[in-house]
Amino acid sequence: MFLIIGYVVALGAIFGGFMLEGGAITALIQPYELLMIGGGAFGAFFAATFPRTFKAVIKALPLAFKGSKYNKAVYMELLSLLNELFIKIRQGGLMSIEGDVDDPTASELFKKYPRIVADHHVMEFLTDYLRLMIGGNLGAFEMENLMDVDIDTHHREMEIPIHALVRTADGMPAFGIVAAVMGVVNTMGSVDKPPSVLGELIAAALVGTFLGILLGYAVLSPLASRMEDRAAEGSKIFECIKVALLATMNAYPPQVAVEFGRKVLYSTERPSFQELDNHLRELKGK
Repeated sequence: MFLIIGYVVALGAIFGGFMLEGGAITALIQPYELLMIGGGAFGAFFAATFPRTFKAVIKALPLAFKGSKYNKAVYMELLSLLNELFIKIRQGGLMSIEGDVDDPTASELFKKYPRIVADHHVMEFLTDYLRLMIGGNLGAFEMENLMDVDIDTHHREMEIPIHALVRTADGMPAFGIVAAVMGVVNTMGSVDKPPSVLGELIAAALVGTFLGILLGYAVLSPLASRMEDRAAEGSKIFECIKVALLATMNAYPPQVAVEFGRKVLYSTERPSFQELDNHLRELKGK
């Protein structure tokens, strides 16, 4: 929503200011300039990316227009799930959660937390490391190193479409210049025409530069920034799980381990200690 509002404000100010100065908006409608800029940029983008990167960009673009799915309600659910898992481990040992981890969709414990179960990446991360805790001989130090590598890999993978879009945004002004140069070449071949015709040709060439800069800095660059914020939010939930699991491995009580996870969260989405405590008490009373 904010991205769309930003686009409306930016484009409205630019085109509105142009019209208030007496400019005719029809003078900016140059389809051939747009064809050269858009087609050239898309072709270069397609040539510079692997198929998996292209698919990742297409998949990530719609997410930039949506609100964050990692809100306080999701984190409250995650912390509640971790708390219940840790209590079960403390009471019955790691083997007591083996059935839950092996088939989370059939687990009565996991069914209580549908938002978490619906997130494939979060569930895979959580269950993979719970399995390692159950059947592996890794210590907390080795587990932390492995988690860090895993989170870093996930974050880098999320950044691939962002970098591709940033490179395209950075190149848009250059494609605008290319279109402008082509317009100038066309103008120089028409020097025998009257000044009114030459003026239109020169204006069309200048619009090419304008469109390249506008698309690069007012459209694609904000889109890439929004995607970057989404990638950072996507990594934060894994960090929350990581510190909570490590606290459990170091024999901290469930409530303390969950508190470790809570403190990792951004302040805007982090439930307060009292909010979380009240929520856990309500769940316990059901």
